[in-house]
Amino acid sequence: MPGTFDVTQCCDDERAWLSWAIRQVEADANRSADTHLIPLHMPHGFGVDIYLKDESTHPTGSLKHRLARSLFMYALCNGWIRQGSVVVEASSGSTAVSEAYFARLLGLPFIAVMPRMTSRRKIELIERYGGTCDFVDTGAQVYERAQQIADETGGHYLDQFTYAERATDWRGNNNIAESIFDQMEREPHPVPSWIVVGAGTGGTSATIGRYLRYQGHDTKLCVVDPENSVFFDGWVDHDAGRTICGGSRIEGIGRPRTEPSFAPGVVDRMIKVPDAASIAAVHLLREHTGLFAGGSTGTNLVGTLRLACEMQARGERGSIVTLLCDGGGRYEQTYYDSTWLRDNGIDMDAYREKLIGAFRRGEWADLDAVVAADAGDSSGTSPTPSRSVQ
Repeated sequence: MPGTFDVTQCCDDERAWLSWAIRQVEADANRSADTHLIPLHMPHGFGVDIYLKDESTHPTGSLKHRLARSLFMYALCNGWIRQGSVVVEASSGSTAVSEAYFARLLGLPFIAVMPRMTSRRKIELIERYGGTCDFVDTGAQVYERAQQIADETGGHYLDQFTYAERATDWRGNNNIAESIFDQMEREPHPVPSWIVVGAGTGGTSATIGRYLRYQGHDTKLCVVDPENSVFFDGWVDHDAGRTICGGSRIEGIGRPRTEPSFAPGVVDRMIKVPDAASIAAVHLLREHTGLFAGGSTGTNLVGTLRLACEMQARGERGSIVTLLCDGGGRYEQTYYDSTWLRDNGIDMDAYREKLIGAFRRGEWADLDAVVAADAGDSSGTSPTPSRSVQ
């Protein structure tokens, strides 16, 4: 008769380490108060209340702290990260900063694969948390290189672009969507007309869009996309395989391919924003409010102002919530540096006065190349292929 085989994959010491590691990640969440929801003081009679959820107040300074925590928990509970595992990520910076923090928390080596153009400040933060940076020439090369390093080291590639949408509990459990609605509860318009977020990995928009449907809210989801990013065109053309060459200058949200975590069916509208408009918007935000933010926040703000002005023109009242994704200190050598702006052909003057008109008077002047497309039906699954400047 055949022999009996008994194979044990996890010893008591490994299970004990796993339990300890999960407690460390949960303790980080327990230590962290929720991020602030900041109202922008719009002119009297504006009619539309605008709020910024300030994700820069997380321990690692960005929205990506939530994602990194979820990705580590997901990988631990799936048995993908074990004691001593090398942890690898493909990232343009902020996700890697947060993941380096959690890797250090668990005593694990961390390697971030990123484009050479990533801001020096982000590289320094990764290294401060004990991480190592591995550079590639373009954003399109990060995926293969990260997997290669994981294979060579026997480590784990976290792969935020695949797992972002499934690692976060979109039904609630204090995710960002549930947090927004809890904080809006006592506001004049507690159910926002719109929530505006960048595409990025696709995880944040997927979480928010699913939560809106799950809770039965009338709120619509608008996703903004910068230059040299493929999400907008892929969404309009129903082409999940769309790719482009080159990389986005707005770190954290522009991608050369439609990432697996992006859920197009939960998106009601997309707006494509020129880089110069995004950067002009964060300079304007700093001047008028003192809030110091990165370029992706500017992309969010341009989309938010457009929607607010459209509501104004229709005589509608309500609220819009968007995200302050990270602080501007990480971009002092890029978006806030006149030499960098000149060398990269960024002319903010073309957008500055028009954005001031939107911010102060609710008037949406014709901002060249700010393009929008809407979902073609109530389910948000059939975007209208409209690319005309509006």
